[in-house]
Amino acid sequence: MKRPTTSAAALSAPEAAVDLLATEAGPVPRPRADAVRNRERILVAAREVLVEQGSAAPFDEIARRAGVGNATLYRHFPDRAALVHHVVLFVMDRVTVQAEDALAQEADAFAALCRFTHAAADERIGALCPMLGGDFDGEHPELIAAREALAENVETLVTAGQKAGLVRTDVGVGDLMVALSQLSRPLPGISCMAVDGFVHRHLQLFLDGLRAPARSELPGEAATLEDLRQKTM
Repeated sequence: MKRPTTSAAALSAPEAAVDLLATEAGPVPRPRADAVRNRERILVAAREVLVEQGSAAPFDEIARRAGVGNATLYRHFPDRAALVHHVVLFVMDRVTVQAEDALAQEADAFAALCRFTHAAADERIGALCPMLGGDFDGEHPELIAAREALAENVETLVTAGQKAGLVRTDVGVGDLMVALSQLSRPLPGISCMAVDGFVHRHLQLFLDGLRAPARSELPGEAATLEDLRQKTM
């Protein structure tokens, strides 16, 4: 498995907020610690506000929740497209790490799959869907790298469960990600806080349906992430 390659891009500071690291080759820009912290606070706050209010959420509210001024927010993210781009990267990278950690820290492959699924829901992965339309550049190299890293790690999780005889063999990574996105995505017109209490309950019901031996025959074929990508383009 490989770690996501986009974290540095998602958390790097702008040129105005760097100091210098001396090397044999000369001074190299290095993000200041406070700039890195501010950037991550903004990304966390933006994720929550975008979940609650959609991709048109006001920057003022994001800055307020992050505890920074508007100037700081705009210094890191000059426009809405840049902010949404980096929020998507931020969430995908964190979900990828959750997949790696679940497999590394759980001896039982099905427990690892459950741990990852619930952790991914807490990262608000389902809320990414509304952000991916319009002018969003889904083919940006950073996004492609993040998507490949996520696919590889989740594929490893599902395959481990199937090889251990704990996960039914007629499902694919795409099936898991569709259910995760749908069950963790806020419903239109309903407060996120009103449904949060049901997310993990419903996810566990779904996960129990993945257990082997299978108790039913599924229609159609197992879905891959590539299937989903082709159908949503």
